[in-house]
Amino acid sequence: MLFQVGGQGTRPTFFEMAAAHQLPASLRGALTYSIGVLALRRPFLHKVLDYEDEFFALLMLVLETHSLRTTDASFAESLYGLRRRAVNMKVKKDNIHSNSGGGINHSGLEKRQKVLSVVFLVILPYFKSKLHSIYNREREARLQASLWGHDDERFNDIDVADREEDSLVSRGTSNADSSVRAQLTKKILKFIGACYPWVHASVEGLSFSYQLLYLLDATGFYSLGLHALGIHVCRATGQELMDTSSRISKIRSRERERLRGPPWLKTLQGVLLNCTYTMLDYAQTGLIAAVFFFKMMEWWYQSAEERMSAPTVYPPPPPPPPPQVAKEGIPLPQDRTLCPLCSQKRANPSVVTVSGFVFCYACIFKYVSQYKRCPVTLLPATVDQIRRLFHDM
Repeated sequence: MLFQVGGQGTRPTFFEMAAAHQLPASLRGALTYSIGVLALRRPFLHKVLDYEDEFFALLMLVLETHSLRTTDASFAESLYGLRRRAVNMKVKKDNIHSNSGGGINHSGLEKRQKVLSVVFLVILPYFKSKLHSIYNREREARLQASLWGHDDERFNDIDVADREEDSLVSRGTSNADSSVRAQLTKKILKFIGACYPWVHASVEGLSFSYQLLYLLDATGFYSLGLHALGIHVCRATGQELMDTSSRISKIRSRERERLRGPPWLKTLQGVLLNCTYTMLDYAQTGLIAAVFFFKMMEWWYQSAEERMSAPTVYPPPPPPPPPQVAKEGIPLPQDRTLCPLCSQKRANPSVVTVSGFVFCYACIFKYVSQYKRCPVTLLPATVDQIRRLFHDM
């Protein structure tokens, strides 16, 4: 059999494993969308969106820890009736070339495997998300630098430059420390930007290879993480599903027996434990249903005409950074109301659209007609790119 698509045996099909693997990403997208909609009426929820990675990692840490402790499976795997089993390989010397399936024994997960499973399910995806964000910011910074020049070469407001010049002596030591720290941070970000694409491509290539081999029934491990931990994902039997509730009850009973202190303190601790267990049960069983129900209700109350005709509204893009000032260009006056060309108060102020700097109309028209460029940035310009500013300076 080339592909295993049936539902027989304890080995899950490729589609079951793929669905369980993609569930956390789908859950995160649904939660982000729901919180974003609620944040329109509750602005304090924007803080949750600002720390989306940390919030989702903390939520999955609670769910994965609770699920591995009670069911020996991840949160997504337990919803699909799957369980994790430790692999014990037993190969006989006189039967090396025989069927390898007969030498595989499954057992329950050890504590070390559960802890490492949480690391692979929560910690590593969190760091991957943060590295991906850092890489995207570094790539955007390199793109802007190639178009507009580096940050230290850009033109900033004259007022800001004046304040920096006045306080330069008093902040000499702190500026030196901050510059060293900034250079170190810049080198680290540059290193991440250079290495992350290769690391990401390698990880994705290994994941694809393991998934392809699993689909072809050439390996029992769906991912590199499961192979490193020595864990097979198997279907739970009917008896295991029936014993799950009794196992959870036994775990909770043992935890209640460990309570120490006066009777009133033990009672309070028991109430807190019951509340915690109830919240975990509701979170584990009703989280996905609640989020997708909210999404369905919003879609239901939105008319089909609005969905088809309403254009997608995107937030306005950020303004471009200030243009790079040429070293051979005309210096800018300290007084922002003066024309850089004639050093007099601007008359009929006009702007060069290629750079954004303002001059007298007569001065800039004569200069651009003769040199075909902006006098400050030396960018190519024509008289058609001069615009009059109709406002009181």
